[in-house]
Amino acid sequence: MATTPSRDLVAVPNPHPGRDYEVSCETPEFTCVCPMTGQPDFASVRITYVPDQAIVELKSLKLYLWSYRDEGAFHEDVTNRILDDLVAAIAPRRMTVVTDWLVRGGIHTTVKAETPSP
Repeated sequence: MATTPSRDLVAVPNPHPGRDYEVSCETPEFTCVCPMTGQPDFASVRITYVPDQAIVELKSLKLYLWSYRDEGAFHEDVTNRILDDLVAAIAPRRMTVVTDWLVRGGIHTTVKAETPSP
């Protein structure tokens, strides 16, 4: 498997597809670039989901998140793109992505995007 940034999210079979259980993945090391100023933005990302037939392979998730490092993205956009890409890759029963951004310019931002509950 690659050790460079990649947008390829790898789905693996859910070992317990008949049971509802929650998976939570979190990293305090997410970075991207402000599309207006070019300055770096730093965030914690928390992904919580109830899998259906697949789960996300964690190294691919790490490399996926790393792929945003030099990309210009608004907080709201990147949060929703992460959700959309993960939903497309693993089709969970439910999913929530929360990004908690470090203060810049005196403003603290948290963005929450989620799939509708069944």
